[in-house]
Amino acid sequence: MEFISGSSIVELSNPGVVSRQLLNPENSTSVRVTITEVHLEPGASQPRHTHEASEQIWYATKGSGKLLLADDQTKDFRAGDVVRFADRDVHGLLNDGDIEFVYVSVTAPPINFGYAYKDKK
Repeated sequence: MEFISGSSIVELSNPGVVSRQLLNPENSTSVRVTITEVHLEPGASQPRHTHEASEQIWYATKGSGKLLLADDQTKDFRAGDVVRFADRDVHGLLNDGDIEFVYVSVTAPPINFGYAYKDKK
């Protein structure tokens, strides 16, 4: 069994975005998943990007925004929705709402997301 105390969870951040690394290669021996809780302030975004060899499932828990997809496509994404991105699917998120947007991400196989953020707490 592994137990990760709330006080030990690392937060990575970029302007307007905080990513809480709930389960990741730095605090777990899991070779199957990374779990993150991501908070975006109104107007904040995560630019379009891909993951070469990992899929992601996002579960929106608060707010509404726009998924940023391939070919400049967008799709509404709001609390209660779930989306799955296969390996190499283009994806990103814009919080175009007026409250914080929160989602939980499951990534398999695991990725250490430290490379994508400027600050670590």
